[in-house]
Amino acid sequence: MTHPTSIRRDGLLALALRLSAGMMPVLPLRAGKVPFGNCPDCTDNACGGRPNMKTPGPCACPRPCHAWAAATTDPAVLTSPVWTRAWAQAETVAYYPGGAGVTVVDLDDAVAVAWARTALPPTRVVATTRGEHWIYRGVMRSANKVRPGIDIKSAMSYARWLGPGTGPMTPLPSAVLTLVEREESTPAREAVDSSTLTRWDRSVATGCRHTPAFVRAGLDTGIGRIMACREQGAGTAAYGAARFLAARHTACPGPCGLDAVAAELIAAAIAVGVPAPYARRCVTNGMNAALGAVA
Repeated sequence: MTHPTSIRRDGLLALALRLSAGMMPVLPLRAGKVPFGNCPDCTDNACGGRPNMKTPGPCACPRPCHAWAAATTDPAVLTSPVWTRAWAQAETVAYYPGGAGVTVVDLDDAVAVAWARTALPPTRVVATTRGEHWIYRGVMRSANKVRPGIDIKSAMSYARWLGPGTGPMTPLPSAVLTLVEREESTPAREAVDSSTLTRWDRSVATGCRHTPAFVRAGLDTGIGRIMACREQGAGTAAYGAARFLAARHTACPGPCGLDAVAAELIAAAIAVGVPAPYARRCVTNGMNAALGAVA
């Protein structure tokens, strides 16, 4: 007689293999809908992290450590002995939206769903226990609680597989991107002189007025928009991302390290097939368009 655990394990593994065959990186989730914990060698990121994490590392652990970063499409990994043991304890299958080239807008309740139906363009919908997942084509930064009952799951995040959903999948819209584009200005220091001037003047300080976290978040969003254009439009996306990001710094005293921002945008465009000279021209023109507008 087949043990119930074996039935569950084989069913989840079979599902994972079907999804991975469609180039969707998958991983097992244990009770509580959470990933399996890191092994001792990977605890506290002692291994350096996996190559596809935000800070690339050398981890070659065969276990499903590092949550979303362990998601894979490799059937040899999915059926390996250490992953087989994880499947035996798994409760469901998850996938890595960013690795599949999509963004999941996780609407956790009826109020959130009602808001999305009036504020976001329609796309593929997957029903959840309490709400819906709206799935768009394209990658962006993930963020929790962008609105009451709404999370964004894309880059560096995972989502439960709840079925293929219904309806055509549409491109990632600006209405979703702007949900995570919140400026995080550097907090004021002690003894700030707030009485001498009546308006902002670049001469009163130097440097960038934004936190590194804000700069990184905007850059990740821009790179995601470029990487989503693997067949066409990457040059236009690079121009738009450069112009948008540079415009965020027009009120900064400077310098703001925009050369490094431009370099990453250019590299992203080249990675999806844009010729290097054209990629550099698109990004440079985008930056100049934003900065020249307020000169």
